[in-house]
Amino acid sequence: MSVAELRMRLERIRRLAWFLNAASRIPGLRLRVGLDTLLGLLPGGGALIGTALSLYIVWEGRRMGVDRQTVQRMLGNVAIEAVVGLVPLAGDLFDTVFKADLRNIALIEAALAGRLGGQ
Repeated sequence: MSVAELRMRLERIRRLAWFLNAASRIPGLRLRVGLDTLLGLLPGGGALIGTALSLYIVWEGRRMGVDRQTVQRMLGNVAIEAVVGLVPLAGDLFDTVFKADLRNIALIEAALAGRLGGQ
């Protein structure tokens, strides 16, 4: 995969992670929320949709060539968020603070820094 394609994919999943974890600011607080927090409030499948989107970021990272250890750490972040997210309201609050998708983007960037020219 070329450096240009890596950068394009990375930018796409960066935008997705931002949209999921930090798209809106809560007025009066220094806290940002995203679609993932709102999905968690939906009864039934909301948390599953958020987890599926988070797993897409992991999958893209793997396709981009991150190492197995990084993929395992990313899966751990998603698992923590998914399991704690099962607890009504407390899980949504945790999701708002933990931001697994943004954490996973940072892991991908670190793993690919050499190939991307130290971005």
